[in-house]
Amino acid sequence: MTRCELKYGHEVFRCDLPGARILTPSVLPPRISAADLVREALAQPLGSPPLDQIVRPREKVTIVTSDITRYTGSEHYLPILVEQLNACGVADEDILVLVALGIHRKQSDAEHRKILGPLSGRIRILDHECDDPAELRLLGTTAGGMPVSVNRHVVETDRVIVTGTVGYHYFAGFGGGRKGLVPGVASRETCMATHFAVFNPPEVGGKHPRAVTGVLDGNPVHEAILEAARLVEPDFLLNTVLTPDKQISAVFCGGLEAAHLAGCELCRELYSVPLERPADLAVVSCGGYPKDINFIQAHKALDYGVNAVRPGGTLILLAACADGFGNKTFFDWFQYTDPASFEKALRSGYEINGQTAYSTLMKARSHRVILVSEFGPVETEKMGMEKARNLDEALHLAQSDLPENPFTVIIPDGGTVLPVTARL
Repeated sequence: MTRCELKYGHEVFRCDLPGARILTPSVLPPRISAADLVREALAQPLGSPPLDQIVRPREKVTIVTSDITRYTGSEHYLPILVEQLNACGVADEDILVLVALGIHRKQSDAEHRKILGPLSGRIRILDHECDDPAELRLLGTTAGGMPVSVNRHVVETDRVIVTGTVGYHYFAGFGGGRKGLVPGVASRETCMATHFAVFNPPEVGGKHPRAVTGVLDGNPVHEAILEAARLVEPDFLLNTVLTPDKQISAVFCGGLEAAHLAGCELCRELYSVPLERPADLAVVSCGGYPKDINFIQAHKALDYGVNAVRPGGTLILLAACADGFGNKTFFDWFQYTDPASFEKALRSGYEINGQTAYSTLMKARSHRVILVSEFGPVETEKMGMEKARNLDEALHLAQSDLPENPFTVIIPDGGTVLPVTARL
């Protein structure tokens, strides 16, 4: 009997399945404290000089960091960044922390305090406004003619430091790096335009084959985001790579591209898990709060998890989604139940939330997905999935489609683990 504990929101479910294989990432425990990891990386930047050779006294600095849905370890690295900026002659009042919301909701005061950690009440913090023209500035256009507008605070400042964490992304390949700027602090129009690259040309149709998890080379979404982010001309990057229990495992500092690529390589080494053959059943936890704070965040675990399952197989997804869908327009997209009409609607009025909804529906069409969440049966079924009240009920429902002696996998941290399967 295989026994393990699976996180669900702030709860923990016990899972007992005979013969199941548990898919877990490679473990790289922190070799030194988080603070020492940050200081070490700052002293040895990749592809750029250290901060004290970039920043001048009395300059104004904007530090971009992620919102609460993407834990990065900001309470550890922001104080050290500010400490180093102070040593460069930059006063606290000339430092701004800008929360890279993209198109996400604003943060509460409590969430701001959590992001800032010991800096709370000392350093000014603002949320990005993607729809307020007064808060946006047009930088220019990309080679393909895409306008790039970003938050004025990364334009009207002397120095820009981008921070975040590197993890898998379901169509940009990896998060972190350039995504802190686009979509992080970009206008809604720019966000949508870069993400629209997920599709093949209309005459071909469908999703671009390289716009998938863990792929950067030839990925049109990554290329569009990177080209847009370069226009900001950020001065420095700090990205973490985390352990599944949210400790800082490694820190990469330096140039926007060099430091990010190094983080991506480590992420691939740690979080890709080989699987000898596709499973009949996968039981997937997002990893608990905040990875399942809403469905848009929880979708990552669904996207990664189906890689472990044969076409037509069953996936049980544990995703509390206490904050609902994560955006008010997300659920509206499920009025399109036919993939062709859904794609047509996206092409005519693209939204990032619509892309996530489209991806959800495609997975629910190719696999049987049983969802354990706070959503009711009507909402769950509209998204193409089956509602289960708890893990036991989900396992009972799954039995009807399983062969005798099914091959089963359990993924306790589905929001970070990418199964790599040799398809039969």
